[in-house]
Amino acid sequence: MSTLDSVFAPKRCIQEAFDADEHAQNLTRWQQEYDQLSPGSFYGRLDEVTLETMQVFKEHTGQALRQQCRVWSDSLWIGIPATGQGSRINGQALSKGEVMCRPGGRDFELVTPEAFDIYGLVITLPALAEAAQRQGINLDKRWQEMPRRQAAGETLSAVSFLLERLLTSQTLAIASHIHQDILLMALLELLQAEQPGAELPPSYAHRKEVVDRVKRYVDEHMDGPVTMEELCQLTHVSRRTLQYSFTTILGISPLQFLRLTRLNRVRRALRAASPPQSVTEIATYWGFWHLGQFAHDYKQQFGECPSHTLNAPAF
Repeated sequence: MSTLDSVFAPKRCIQEAFDADEHAQNLTRWQQEYDQLSPGSFYGRLDEVTLETMQVFKEHTGQALRQQCRVWSDSLWIGIPATGQGSRINGQALSKGEVMCRPGGRDFELVTPEAFDIYGLVITLPALAEAAQRQGINLDKRWQEMPRRQAAGETLSAVSFLLERLLTSQTLAIASHIHQDILLMALLELLQAEQPGAELPPSYAHRKEVVDRVKRYVDEHMDGPVTMEELCQLTHVSRRTLQYSFTTILGISPLQFLRLTRLNRVRRALRAASPPQSVTEIATYWGFWHLGQFAHDYKQQFGECPSHTLNAPAF
């Protein structure tokens, strides 16, 4: 066994969750909050391996989600969707052959479809810089600003194969340094050879600013009804432009955004509640006054009654 392996013991962890936000907390050292967008019961699975300078994982989420994420500082995250298209990062739709890329310590937003699988690799920046210098490679620094990168199909297939092999390896403790060196070489190839994603349409910046302004406003006014008229006045755009902005950036309408955001906030509050708090108290605090309609909408969205969530064991 090498000196590296004797000093650092690699760790493997498999976790399952039946609540989107519980699942979000399972990824080591990430700061995350997940809102469930599609209706039905949630199931998520996380397979994670921690090496000395890397974190590798495969994440499965059964429902469509809006994810607020931040990876640990002084690192780089690469996300490789394993299933189909339909995901967005910071409002930019991912095309075939593209990967996601974000530096640590910065907030970013993902919107992912139902039945979504993604491979993730996080590496410390000092380890990446040292490996590049050792190989005489000048890395393309545009990954720091561009959340999408185009990648050759064979490169993506090779990296995905290596990640899957590591996550299912039975000899992790013996060969962790070998896995790490191989993954480093694959990552260097990806960051050296590939180009940023396709150019964004001229309307992107304006539409994202409209959506971001609404998000900030909603965060400050979640305890009461927010109307479309208010949002149009706030953003100085027409209802049509507001609609286009949300469907472009998040893939849902403004009304869906308002409704789903409030329902997910209620769910978090129910899961965090302690006696003598009640469903009625929590629902009305978040602006749901028609409790019968609220209970119906809640069960349709999450696959269980609000009282069941309130009485479930804390995660």
